[in-house]
Amino acid sequence: MSGDLVSLRMLLVAASGSQQELWREGAAMASIPIEFEPVDAAAARVTLARGGVDICMLGAACPDDDKAAVVRSARRIKGKAPLIFLAAPRRGASLDNIDGILPPPADATDAYKLTEICIRARMPTQVLIASDSAALRGILRKILEASRFELDVHEAVDGGAALARLRRSTFRMVFLDANMPGLNGADTLMGIKRQNPDVKVVLMTSEVGKTAAERRRLARVLVLKKPFYQADIDAVLKHYYGVHAATLP
Repeated sequence: MSGDLVSLRMLLVAASGSQQELWREGAAMASIPIEFEPVDAAAARVTLARGGVDICMLGAACPDDDKAAVVRSARRIKGKAPLIFLAAPRRGASLDNIDGILPPPADATDAYKLTEICIRARMPTQVLIASDSAALRGILRKILEASRFELDVHEAVDGGAALARLRRSTFRMVFLDANMPGLNGADTLMGIKRQNPDVKVVLMTSEVGKTAAERRRLARVLVLKKPFYQADIDAVLKHYYGVHAATLP
C-alpha cells in the first residue's frame, strides 16, 4: 500500500481510452487522491516489480496469457501484494489468484462508485472474532491474517467481551460464534445491532435458522456455516468489500 493511504495507485491494464477517461472522471470525485497508470501487460509487469502499486485492474480486452503473466508478477511481490481485480471475464477464462471482479464503468458516476470500492478494499479494516473457542479463534485469525485484504484482527472470548470491545473501538466486521455460553450468539447479535448498526456481522453457526423469526434475523447478517474453509472466508470478504467472487455462472 502506498504510504498511509493518503493516496492510492492503480494500474489500468489494457483499458480502452474511453475506459481510462471514465476512471479519471470518477477518481476526481473520490474520497482520497487516486493515481491511475494506463499500461499494457508488459509495462504492468515491470511496474509491479518496482512496487508501490495498490490495485491492478485487468481490462476485459487483455488476452488471457497476458492476464496470467501480470498475476504471476503481482504474486511474486513480498509482503502485501496489490489487489487484482478483473473486468468482465469471458466464460471459461482462468480466474486463478484474482481477488474479485468489478464491472467496467458505464459512466463517471459508475467509475466513482467503483473507485470507492477499491479504496475501501485497500484500506485497513478492523475485524473482531467473538467466540469462546480458542481453537476456532486461532483458525479464523490465521485465515484472516493471510488474506490479501488488509485486516487488523482482534478477539473476544464471549458475547459480553465482544460488546465491550465494540464500544471502545471502530470495528467494521464481526465474526460471531452463534454457540457461546452466557450471552449467546443471538443475544450478542441483537446487542451489536442496537449498539453498532453499521457493523457487518458474520454469524458462524452449524445450523441455519429454520423458523420464520430466525430467517428474518439471519437475513440481516452473513451466515458462515460450520465447518468452513479458507474459500468460504474469501467469499465473505469479497461480499463485504463489494467485489464479486472470482467465479462465473
